[in-house]
Amino acid sequence: MSEKQYHIQLAKGEVGRYVLLPGDPGRVPVIAKFLDKAEKVAQNREYTTYTGEVDGIRVSVTSTGIGCPSAAIAVEELARIGADTFIRVGTAGGLQTNVGLGDLVITTATVREDGTSLQYVPLNYPAVADFQLTMALWEAARKLGYKAHLGITQTKDAFYTEEDDPRLPQYDEIRARWKTWQKANVLASSMESSAIFVVSSFRRLRAAEILAVIGSTITGEMIVKKVGIEKMIKTAVEAIRIIAARDRAGK
Repeated sequence: MSEKQYHIQLAKGEVGRYVLLPGDPGRVPVIAKFLDKAEKVAQNREYTTYTGEVDGIRVSVTSTGIGCPSAAIAVEELARIGADTFIRVGTAGGLQTNVGLGDLVITTATVREDGTSLQYVPLNYPAVADFQLTMALWEAARKLGYKAHLGITQTKDAFYTEEDDPRLPQYDEIRARWKTWQKANVLASSMESSAIFVVSSFRRLRAAEILAVIGSTITGEMIVKKVGIEKMIKTAVEAIRIIAARDRAGK
């Protein structure tokens, strides 16, 4: 077996080509229950990994921790040991009045308000999801009958700037920016996808994202109720079935 990667403590042969990326390490065993023959293969820092199967195809679940720095590390190290297709499965705050609690958001591209992706490429380089993988998520959500929104999201570094807190030093600027993204039809806000998309794009990997809306960035209630998470997981697993079948067929 090859040398283990420093942060994720995994080596070639321990992960599948297809990887689901939640942020929370505690959510990894929950997602693993939707796989066949899933076993824990590594745990180090914020990175917990299970590997199992979907229709006989090896699939892994690796947590990234919170934010872009650790998410970029996960993608970089997983790619070095054979993974090339990533679906981020996470939670978000809705930015549009028609995006309700428990709804799913499938990201086509994301606003780059993080610092990590800027250390890879300039800001005018877009953070976009892989088209085919995104369409597999959309197809999966429709097949399962789940309410899903398809569009642009926003990636940030500071979680608590979502609060409507006048004590924030840049309060006026922050509130104005949220209103800008709302007017620009940005659907939701989360904390990892810009780095995942940017790294995957220039490394010639595939990445997409599906989010469960659990709060409202409009009102400043970041977490109202943890709903839609099982629907999100089932949609991501079904999307892997779809994209894997297309990969086998060479489409």
